[in-house]
Amino acid sequence: MDASTTPVDTTPPPAQVYLLDSHGLVFQMFHGIPQMNAPDGRPTNAVFGVTRSLLDLYERGAEYLLAVFDCKEPTFREKLYTEYKAHRPPPPDDLIIQEPMIYAVLDAMRVPILKQPGYEADDVIATVAVAGAAKGLTVAMCTSDKDCRQLLQPNVRIQNLRKGVVLDEAGLKADWGITPEQVVDFQTLVGDSVDNVPGVPGCGPKTAAKWLQQFGTLENILKNTDYIGGPKLRDAVKAANASGALVLSRKLVELDKNVPMTLDWEGWKRRGFDLPRLLDLFQEYGFRSFAFRARNIMGEKGAVAPVRTAPKPGGFDLLGVIDGTPQTPVVQEPPPPVAEWKGDYKIVDTPEAFAAFLEQLKNQPRFCFDLETTSLEPMRADIVGIAFSWKAEEAFYLPVRGPQDDKLLDPAATVAALKPIFEDAKIAKVNQNIKYDLLVLRANGVELRGIAGDSMIAHYLLHAGERTHDLDGLTKQYFGHVKIATKELLGVGKKQVTMDQVAVEKVGAYAAEDADAAWRLTEMLEPHLEKIEARKLYDELEIPLIDVLAELEYQGVLLDMPFLQTVGDEMAVQLAELEKKAHEQAGREFNVASPKQLREILFDEMNLPIQKRTGTTGDASTDQESLEALAAMGHALPQTLIEHRGIAKLKGTYVDALPALVNPRTGRVHTSFNQTVAATGRLSSSDPNLQNIPMRTEQGKQIRKAFVAPTGWQILSADYSQIELRLLAHFCGDEDLKQAFAEDQDIHTIVAARVFNTTADKVTSDQRRMAKTVNFGILYGMSAMGLAIRLGITRQAAAKFIDDYFARYPTVLAYQDGVIAKARQNGYVATILGRRRFFNPAALRPKSSYRQRNQAEREAINMEIQGSAADLMKKAMLNVSAAMRNAKLESKLLLSVHDELVFEVPLGEVPRLAKLVREEMGNAMALGVPLRVDVSAGPNWLDGEDVG
Repeated sequence: MDASTTPVDTTPPPAQVYLLDSHGLVFQMFHGIPQMNAPDGRPTNAVFGVTRSLLDLYERGAEYLLAVFDCKEPTFREKLYTEYKAHRPPPPDDLIIQEPMIYAVLDAMRVPILKQPGYEADDVIATVAVAGAAKGLTVAMCTSDKDCRQLLQPNVRIQNLRKGVVLDEAGLKADWGITPEQVVDFQTLVGDSVDNVPGVPGCGPKTAAKWLQQFGTLENILKNTDYIGGPKLRDAVKAANASGALVLSRKLVELDKNVPMTLDWEGWKRRGFDLPRLLDLFQEYGFRSFAFRARNIMGEKGAVAPVRTAPKPGGFDLLGVIDGTPQTPVVQEPPPPVAEWKGDYKIVDTPEAFAAFLEQLKNQPRFCFDLETTSLEPMRADIVGIAFSWKAEEAFYLPVRGPQDDKLLDPAATVAALKPIFEDAKIAKVNQNIKYDLLVLRANGVELRGIAGDSMIAHYLLHAGERTHDLDGLTKQYFGHVKIATKELLGVGKKQVTMDQVAVEKVGAYAAEDADAAWRLTEMLEPHLEKIEARKLYDELEIPLIDVLAELEYQGVLLDMPFLQTVGDEMAVQLAELEKKAHEQAGREFNVASPKQLREILFDEMNLPIQKRTGTTGDASTDQESLEALAAMGHALPQTLIEHRGIAKLKGTYVDALPALVNPRTGRVHTSFNQTVAATGRLSSSDPNLQNIPMRTEQGKQIRKAFVAPTGWQILSADYSQIELRLLAHFCGDEDLKQAFAEDQDIHTIVAARVFNTTADKVTSDQRRMAKTVNFGILYGMSAMGLAIRLGITRQAAAKFIDDYFARYPTVLAYQDGVIAKARQNGYVATILGRRRFFNPAALRPKSSYRQRNQAEREAINMEIQGSAADLMKKAMLNVSAAMRNAKLESKLLLSVHDELVFEVPLGEVPRLAKLVREEMGNAMALGVPLRVDVSAGPNWLDGEDVG
């Protein structure tokens, strides 16, 4: 094995003493681990992360493991400088709830807790680390605080528990270019915007490091100020020195290595866990895997009793619904897995066997079928084989393509023989993601009819809040069986092959298992839809919609490639100009796509206030939300970066990517529509994602312009006007809102007039803009801070505006409170057609943490309105499609994007289709307010004119 292939062990070497910066570790785990909840609903992500880290360290043989905390009493630094850390936000409610849980774990693991009034945790860490090193011990300071870099020495290091990365003296030199002895001088010069350490304005890390490399110490720098930097920076150093800011900064950043505390090395030595108490905590918090590790550490062998688990996400197990009513969630075991997966699978590979099989298939009133193909893209796929199942544990596989020496059926003859059965609407067909099979069959001249079920959609309706509904996951979840993995057949990476290159025997076992699993799941899941009153939604909306969505995907849409190239060229020029502008605003060149360099520019050199930190490293965040907050404060560079990111994203996601998505067989782009992604029931699309093309920017509009109609045709767009606000008026029953929609008034002007206590004719453009933002923000639970950022006003002003809105529209507030109350009582929220989204009632309890409760409440309110909008849109699509078919129009439905339908229409059919679409969409549901449909037509998706 040569050096290039020798594996490198990146595991940090073990230390004898581990000093945990506990507050930093807790904060890091809280933001770095997705939300988790105990069976009783309490958040546990920080507890989980800290516990996992403690177990990791114990498993590595830690001799001393000490948890160091800050005290609540003011420290000497706060007494010295009242602004020290004054602007740090208070910890989130969800984190505060977890603090006593973490203390309980530390107590049960018998981890000594160190803290000293008047001093910070870093001072205690410094004192113990220096003393431990003097005793000859190897010390690991588990912290992300850069102040501790001043403590580095040969047997004292910094260790990042999340990343497993160690920083020593060499690492410090590589990162900052200085020695540990220079760290205090370095931080004195640079300051710290988070802790309000003044430093020298304009002196960033690179400048400070350069000076220290040249002059050695801050004292020598001050003696040579005439030889450093430019005039502005020299004056800043002199002013900071003269004002005492440098003396103050040094006192704030230098750690006290002599905290008056007892160094009880004997008492701090590692002890065994209070195992019964610790296992009780693991069961209480729902930490299933930790019990085994804790027993191993204590030297106890044997199986660990399973920890009883909370219900599935959404609050209810599949079997926790009785007589259509969700039962109060209880701590319960998951359904026991099937002991053994049995399958009698036959390969039908001769004309005689196929003839016999065909006679059996013709007599089946309902069956499951599954295609194996050469591609995941149905419009580019060739059929390799077809599997069938109509009885659990039995399936058949018909191979039509495969390796040259394997026995195969004739592809054309096989498909031709099956075509009458596939096209017989009286024979019910089911599968997992059956839309894919429908599209492949259609490309092969077969019009699939009689679609009756889909296990993926059935599970989605039962558990809309879950992220995935894939066949492998559901088979394992409900039957305890691990299916044959696709990669076992095809391989991965450069060695990956297509399905027609795999031996028929292997493909047959794989395909038959798929068909068997999909049949079993469909038969098992569908009866439960009746228990939550969703069978009608399944049979009359979601399953029929499969045909409509397949039609959209099959048709595809044309692109104006030369125009798209022109847009790309223009965007490249804009990006270059914005990058140059950003460099001028920063005072130097930097990589605008590098978060590390952005942090240096924004927070180290420009000293802008940090808005939040990343969960993984604790570094200052440069995400979109942080940049928007900084831009709202009037800072120019963040605004330029926002503009650059927006154009770069559009260029990469659409302008550069769309040409590669054009199907060479059709010359069109065929997006995929997904029914089982959004918990509200909204459709999503992928490859390309057409839901996210922004219409508020000129660049976003230009992308729409690239979607065109062929010669002699036009693109017709039909869009529901303010559908979610109309649904809000329908549900809350506010008479003023209903009247405004009935009279087709501008709803944003009407709301502004009411909130600002004026008349509609006197509403200013700014007032209307504020009302519009709040109107839509109310639907999604927008916070005062979110409104402030969007409107560029203070948080206090935004909060007042929201309060004024609810004061003027108490029916809206009463409606939202009612939705939350029903969710809390029933455990779910239902849409206008009965689509349900289940919630863990613990998350909606008044005693739940603010973040947990606020998120659940926002999702509940959003579900009824946005979910009902999704129901309406799907109903409209079915009605429009049927009406077009009955009218025998040549026009084609191409896209469904949010509340808009897009068609390709012959010029002569434009007036007729416009009338049909407006009628069908406008009458799709009877609401307490009229539905308005705006219809326009033109040569492309953007440049349409209103059609009366």
